[in-house]
Amino acid sequence: MLEAWVHGWTISRNTAAPVRIPAGYRIDVGLPGHLVRYVLHQYDADLVSRQHQPHTWLKIRGEVPLDKPWQVQQLEYLMTTAALTPATPSSREVEIVRQGSVIDATVRAADGTVAARGKAALTGDSAMFDQIETHPQHRRRGLGRTVMSALSAAAQHAGATTGVLVATEDGRALYTALGWTVDAPITAARL
Repeated sequence: MLEAWVHGWTISRNTAAPVRIPAGYRIDVGLPGHLVRYVLHQYDADLVSRQHQPHTWLKIRGEVPLDKPWQVQQLEYLMTTAALTPATPSSREVEIVRQGSVIDATVRAADGTVAARGKAALTGDSAMFDQIETHPQHRRRGLGRTVMSALSAAAQHAGATTGVLVATEDGRALYTALGWTVDAPITAARL
């Protein structure tokens, strides 16, 4: 599942393709504040200790205690679902746009502003769900569930049979309620 997440993340974020390394993957992101990202199957002390370039990011499968100079983020969770089954249809209108292998879903507020949004990147028979967010003034109204349902339906229609994502602690509750399961904790850090 980590491999599906890595490939989907690079598609969703429009970065260079991931490069396989012995410990996992290296992604040249090339953005200010996010130059390179390593996604590791497990902690690799040698690889981590060799990193000195500011704006290097890590995602490591498992809970890993990292010391300075790494800024460790809140624990995240690699989550999966064996079946992309859309939840009960919502009465809210969702805009779905597909460009290549990326599906975007947007829910708008009455004034036309974006209330909630998310993406699913198709890779093989998997869909990697990314950047699922509900704007603060629209939270606790079921919009996250609406976006996930719309993305699940669109990904399933496109041929995906499984889903993968990395969730924050807040997102984990929503995805668990939707039938997703935690595959592993993920340690995230930046230099």
